[in-house]
Amino acid sequence: MRDFGAGLRFLFSGQRWVARHGRWWGFGMIPALIALVGYVVALAVLIVYAGDLAAWATPFADGWSEPLRDAVRTVVAVLGVVAGGLLSMLTFTAAALLIGEPFYESLSAKVEETEGGGPPEPDVPLWRQLWVAARDSLAVLLRAAAFGIVLFLCGFIPVLGQTVVPVVALCVSGFYLAAELTGTPLQKRGLSQKQRLRLLRSRLPMTLGFGAGLALLFLIPVVTVLAMPGAVAGATLLARELSPYEPEGARRPEDADPDTGADAEDADAKHGGGELPRPGRGPYADPYAADPHRADPRA
Repeated sequence: MRDFGAGLRFLFSGQRWVARHGRWWGFGMIPALIALVGYVVALAVLIVYAGDLAAWATPFADGWSEPLRDAVRTVVAVLGVVAGGLLSMLTFTAAALLIGEPFYESLSAKVEETEGGGPPEPDVPLWRQLWVAARDSLAVLLRAAAFGIVLFLCGFIPVLGQTVVPVVALCVSGFYLAAELTGTPLQKRGLSQKQRLRLLRSRLPMTLGFGAGLALLFLIPVVTVLAMPGAVAGATLLARELSPYEPEGARRPEDADPDTGADAEDADAKHGGGELPRPGRGPYADPYAADPHRADPRA
């Protein structure tokens, strides 16, 4: 539960970060607004034609009595709209990230800069970055869609379909939302998509704390747009926790002298770059002190 709470804190820390940097908050909302308009139109069309789609999907019910046929098709229509909403929630982030790749990359880099620095910008053309982002997003969406189909079918199970399945669906949505949002900062750290997913699974409670909380926020379309910049900032903070960036040449704790705490290289430089003097060595060392088993004739 501690890791789950830590994941939630990263979500709110990201929102606080954009609140302190208002210009970046407005900057990050532009792609989300564009994506939101497209998704609202698509969902409106789905709702209007949900009945026709349900009739098309249930030709076997044509010969049933009218009350039973209408009841079945109403359930199918509602489930279709719910599935469309779930798919929209899963794909909205991917679409917004794809549209706003340059926006969110700049936002993520700014978060890294204000939090102590991060990996340098990759020396890769923009078209290449967009291609990699689209390819990785598609792979994540295919995984999420596979889970979505299974959960959709499980929704017909009495009791479990109305209790356990929605919770599992929220967790699945949250995990893949986290995977999408942490993609840019973790990719800068040299992690492939498989490595990123493995890393997120290794800290699953923390990942779900961030992702599930965000998925709940994203259930409200307007909040989705408002929270998107903070979600990117929070995902960057989460990535820094999961895979801390250590610049080349940075001193590590294991390089320090265990007795003095001083850096070993500094100690060598202080003594002329050579080996530190030890008992029994050097021109003025006592030869009998170097070997405790050697008898001292002066005794």
